[in-house]
Amino acid sequence: MKLVAQPWMQLAGTRRVLAALPGARFVGGAVRDGLLGLPVTDVDVATQLPPQTVAERLAAAGIKVVPTGIAHGTVTAVTPEISIEITTLRRDVTTDGRRATVAFTDQWQEDAARRDFTINALYADPDTGEIDDYFGGMADLEARRVRFIGAPLERIAEDHLRILRFFRFHARFGIGAPDADGMAACTARANDLMALSRERIRDEVSKLLVVTDPTPTVALMVGAGILRPVLPEILPDGAARLAALVAVEPEPNWVRRLAALLPVDTALLTEIAYRLRLSNDERRRLVATATRFDAAEMWRFAWHDGAASAIDRLLLDAAIHPENVAHAATLANWQRPKMPATGRDLIARGVTVGPDVSRRLELFETAWIDAGFPLDSARVGELLDRASGGQA
Repeated sequence: MKLVAQPWMQLAGTRRVLAALPGARFVGGAVRDGLLGLPVTDVDVATQLPPQTVAERLAAAGIKVVPTGIAHGTVTAVTPEISIEITTLRRDVTTDGRRATVAFTDQWQEDAARRDFTINALYADPDTGEIDDYFGGMADLEARRVRFIGAPLERIAEDHLRILRFFRFHARFGIGAPDADGMAACTARANDLMALSRERIRDEVSKLLVVTDPTPTVALMVGAGILRPVLPEILPDGAARLAALVAVEPEPNWVRRLAALLPVDTALLTEIAYRLRLSNDERRRLVATATRFDAAEMWRFAWHDGAASAIDRLLLDAAIHPENVAHAATLANWQRPKMPATGRDLIARGVTVGPDVSRRLELFETAWIDAGFPLDSARVGELLDRASGGQA
């Protein structure tokens, strides 16, 4: 089997990079996804050339070079058409489960041996598409099986994140039950996840949860206690709640899917958000899922907390309230309008400057939301008159 020519392989930027690096090969996800006929967005290239030589050759060819990880043999070539990560062949010298010390090599099989799964250790000749497969990755890819290279326990000891990656790749590519040896090793070493940075855990969990349907894999992980060391709050029925959400989502969102696994508890969700080092926006969105409301209140919540948060809340309750799916759809393209009044409009109507202005502006805001966010001056004037008249 060969990697047939694909658009990303024929881009001018790709050809310029490869012309500067004779003997280089495509490797990893681009080869795997290309063989499966999936879209390729990240292109990696492996080379026997030392990283400094790679940088010099690219620069001489007029290609921008970014030293993204030059100490570990990686630079990024940036062209107008594509950015390509280029890594010198490596072998591990020491590992501690979180990071590795590497040495460069000119042996392709040594480089393949340090990779995690057989389906990620495939190399493709950029001109002929011929595949170099040192550990049975092609057979595993055909069987849609995720299998560690070598002994799973040893590979996990080298990098504990491979536990989560095993399940993420199974959720994306696997069919049927996961590889038994890999599953047993991940279960036995699940506590190793506690040694990882929370940022690495967040990144892997987020990638897992945006798979088209991660539910079967998440159910396996929950049943085996894989996530318990880092997310002990996941509910026993979390996978079932996730399945109900996936069934009604118009598109995946990892924060919303995480919320489906967790208790509806503002303080707890806040703590988890900080623990996983979520961004401010992600944290607000996760915590907001703890607030529940009925459909009659959804516009008020959308106004105050944003349409995305309102949609999250509606979809998370859709199993109990199926009508929420339609309500969420009405918010999909909603843009928050600008409130067409200020305190000055109330003062102009006779409201005394001071705290009463804020109180009456809130009355206007509530009435304006309930009226459907009207923007025509006549309707806005009516609502201002009512608010300035002191009706609470």
